[in-house]
Amino acid sequence: MQMDPLDELFSAMRVENALYARLEARAPWGLSTRRGDNTARFGLVLRGGGWLTLDGDATHPEPIALATGDCFIIPHGSPYTLRDDLSSATVNCVDVVRNNIGGLVQIGQAAGGACTTVVSGWFNFDPDGARPLLDLLPPLLHIRMDQERTQLLQSALQLLAMETVQRGLGSGLIVSRLADIIFVQVVRAHIEALDPETESGWLAALSDRRIGPALHLMHKDVASNWTVEALAAAVGMSRSAFALRFKHKVGQSPLDYLTRWRMFRAGHMLRHTSKPLVEVACSVGYESEAAFNKAFKRSTGAAPGAYRRNVQAPAS
Repeated sequence: MQMDPLDELFSAMRVENALYARLEARAPWGLSTRRGDNTARFGLVLRGGGWLTLDGDATHPEPIALATGDCFIIPHGSPYTLRDDLSSATVNCVDVVRNNIGGLVQIGQAAGGACTTVVSGWFNFDPDGARPLLDLLPPLLHIRMDQERTQLLQSALQLLAMETVQRGLGSGLIVSRLADIIFVQVVRAHIEALDPETESGWLAALSDRRIGPALHLMHKDVASNWTVEALAAAVGMSRSAFALRFKHKVGQSPLDYLTRWRMFRAGHMLRHTSKPLVEVACSVGYESEAAFNKAFKRSTGAAPGAYRRNVQAPAS
């Protein structure tokens, strides 16, 4: 189980489905959404533009201008408003999209002004698998296509736009897979835009020239008996300087972080495998099942055996 940190998070997310609609709007127009638990909203502006407002979010109090080619993801399912002008009235998304999932939705004035086309939708996640990554993401990821972006992201966006125009057999499945790829690519583009020297947080820490390699080492071999001294030496820093920089960037001490990800990986194995508890304990660095049980219960509030029975009972 040697993984890149992001690979580990994305593989555990388990996108259960992705629903979408193609919005054709003629000014004046506006669309409002409700909060969605265990969902992430996304939008791709194919033509025209408008204003995006996150409702009730103190970190983004001002409306955000969207232009052709812009892509946005709202990871935590926060309610938002999309409209051509800040003075335009809005209609509820559920009312206009309910009978047109995967199809064309027309709003605004039939003989109105400028036309805007947006492919919009949402992902539904397995809450246990998605929570670690979603907890690390900001309320809004906004990617402007006039910035230098990867060819893969742009290609996926173009394929998504084409699939929503030329629907055929399996379009729903194809759009779900493309939306999944776009989500990963937008998160990666967001990370690449961060300045690791001035910004903190786990995503910025991944790109930090000293802390990033330490994170990769821990994820590559989470069962190793890591010490702060060993991690500091591996990245060419003194123990005290490394511990201080790690806490500043990540928000946790190195060993607290290691324990957190050991429990995350153990929880994933308990949910999706039938491995004996002693084997799960060993794979995340615990020599005894008793020590693992104590750490897991302290982290999750439930003993490993009870946790496994609770999460696997619905499937049974």
